[in-house]
Amino acid sequence: MRGCVHIYCGDGKGKTSSAVGLAVRASGRGKKVLIVRFLKTEDSGEVEVLRKIPGITVTPCDRTFGFVFRMNEEQKREAGAYFQSRFETAVKTAVEDGVDLLVLDEILASCNYGMVREDDVAEFLKNRPEEMEVVLTGRDPSDRLIALADYVSEIKMVKHPYTQGIGAREGIEY
Repeated sequence: MRGCVHIYCGDGKGKTSSAVGLAVRASGRGKKVLIVRFLKTEDSGEVEVLRKIPGITVTPCDRTFGFVFRMNEEQKREAGAYFQSRFETAVKTAVEDGVDLLVLDEILASCNYGMVREDDVAEFLKNRPEEMEVVLTGRDPSDRLIALADYVSEIKMVKHPYTQGIGAREGIEY
């Protein structure tokens, strides 16, 4: 079976949740899943539960840098080196381990902020194993990445509690 590239993008809530749902579905069919998260922390409700599901591997986020807009230039360089290395390790692991589904959560933001080289992401998508399914999440995918995708699903915010002053809620937003 030929693998496809999915992009879950937009300003609405649910991009990661969609990727997680696909990961659970794939695991339920005996597929091997690797989830690699970018620009996030370990403090998200789905992480521990996903690690308990057979066939799903979630790599740990062993370094946290905070919000990019709060970083100084040195912190941005350090974060960029870390996330670029994280991407390179993820794709190498996915290929070597014969992963059926690779989820690169918030990779689009990582590219947009210059933390991961989009050229490398595009090259990987073009040259990945034919049967490997890949999911990219985040906002504002480039035209080049959209052209490489088979599915592009945009999640649009119509209304969100944040606009009413309600912060992120445990178990709902994280």
